[in-house]
Amino acid sequence: MLWKEILIGFLIAGFLMLLVPDDWWGKLFITHDTGFLRLVENAVVGPLIGAASFACSCGNIPLASVPWSGGISFGGVIAFIFADLIVLPILNIYRKYYGLRMAGFLFVTFYAAMAAAALLVELLFAALGLIPQQRNALVVEASINWDYTTWLNIAFLALAAYLVARMLLRAATALGLALARPRLARTTDVFGLGAETSFVRALLRSIAPRGPPRVVGI
Repeated sequence: MLWKEILIGFLIAGFLMLLVPDDWWGKLFITHDTGFLRLVENAVVGPLIGAASFACSCGNIPLASVPWSGGISFGGVIAFIFADLIVLPILNIYRKYYGLRMAGFLFVTFYAAMAAAALLVELLFAALGLIPQQRNALVVEASINWDYTTWLNIAFLALAAYLVARMLLRAATALGLALARPRLARTTDVFGLGAETSFVRALLRSIAPRGPPRVVGI
């Protein structure tokens, strides 16, 4: 079951975020250089650090703010975020469903694609001047606010409840009809068609002669 791998991943990610110092993540990347080597190193190391953090696609966003505040490149942050597809619990799922060889192939393919895509995003955003300059990323504790997102959540929760209730009602109706329906006649395989005995008998009676042929005199 997938819930075991997901639960283990959440637990390890939570312990890592609490026990590992924030500045330790930034020390794994080259931050003092401004050349192309730094961009390549950050894009290559980013997926590996993201995979080792066990963070999921939701938890790696606030976790990625820590190395970003430490000075890694924009492409390194993007590569770090991409790594949720190659965390160890996900790789274990690949191994269970596709085998060890295919899991290794998926890891290498995903890793190469993540590093290359992160480097391309870095170069593209740098050429367009879209890379953020602020490094002091703050993770603010979430709170419940009565705004448009709250009302949208309520509306879609009501819609989901309606759809679930409708599905259950249709399933209960179908089950009731199936239980109330009389038992069908036992079937037999006639000419390999598996037709019902009563239907086949009625068909044969309709096409078979109903008595000896009459002799019409001349």
